[in-house]
Amino acid sequence: MNRPLRLVFAGTPEFAVPHLAACNIPNVEIAAVYTQPDRPAGRGRALGSSPVKLAALAAGLPVEQPESLKSAAARMRELNPDLLVVVAYGLIVPRALLTIPRLGCWNVHASLLPRWRGAAPIQRAILAGDARTGVCLMRMQAGLDTGPVMLRSEVAIAPDDTGGSLHDKLAALGAQVLGEGLRRALAGEALHAAAQPETGVIYAHKLEKSEARLDWNESAIVLERKVRAFDPWLVAEADLAGERVRIWGALAVPGGHAIAGSVVAAGKNGIDIACGEGVLRVTKLQRAGGRVVMAADYLNARPELKRA
Repeated sequence: MNRPLRLVFAGTPEFAVPHLAACNIPNVEIAAVYTQPDRPAGRGRALGSSPVKLAALAAGLPVEQPESLKSAAARMRELNPDLLVVVAYGLIVPRALLTIPRLGCWNVHASLLPRWRGAAPIQRAILAGDARTGVCLMRMQAGLDTGPVMLRSEVAIAPDDTGGSLHDKLAALGAQVLGEGLRRALAGEALHAAAQPETGVIYAHKLEKSEARLDWNESAIVLERKVRAFDPWLVAEADLAGERVRIWGALAVPGGHAIAGSVVAAGKNGIDIACGEGVLRVTKLQRAGGRVVMAADYLNARPELKRA
């Protein structure tokens, strides 16, 4: 390519930040960075900028923050990009915009498509007990994550991976894959896009706060996955011996039969709670209004549990 690749980037959360950095390379001209409008945040409800906006401003890139893209076709034609890259933007990209860039629209999705299309692929993979996940670089279509895939890369889900740790792994991996796609495009290569299989489609529906409430009648393995998937958000909650707590660390361990929700053991290694099947050992938790502590510290405040 004799002239720089002119690109528009659209993204909002922290996941998209390394992808923006992957675009900010020699021979790529970032014409604009689209991100969601500033929103009230924190206890004071002051307007807060998205991580992508902060990263774009720090890099000296122009930022645009429309409330929606429904009427953005004229502006996109004015920008005249060769390529639109969308990563976790959070707003619908209208069909009319998909045909404007000469090279089309690319999207990085944090799953091995067609498994886990949709809003929460990282947490859903952990909740389902998947052994592997990954990222896909695809050409966008009007459907939800239905576009043909150009590049993909896999990664194992570690037994101790949380929603946060897997998010960070996939953000870095996605930036690598996007960077590879851009390097090939700059070299004049036409990336082959393979249609997604029609079988194996599963949707990663948006997380609901109610999902983070642990039901001790479920198996310990299922509950451990919930604790990991919802760290650092939504954060698992449960009733522990009459007190509602947030659970930040837990491990499924073998155990005998006892009433679901009862404390069967408690000590320096954790607090063992009987489940519908097995035992969940709570290792890190948080009382209402308190800080996150290890189980041993929690037991110092509730010594009666040590007799269980």
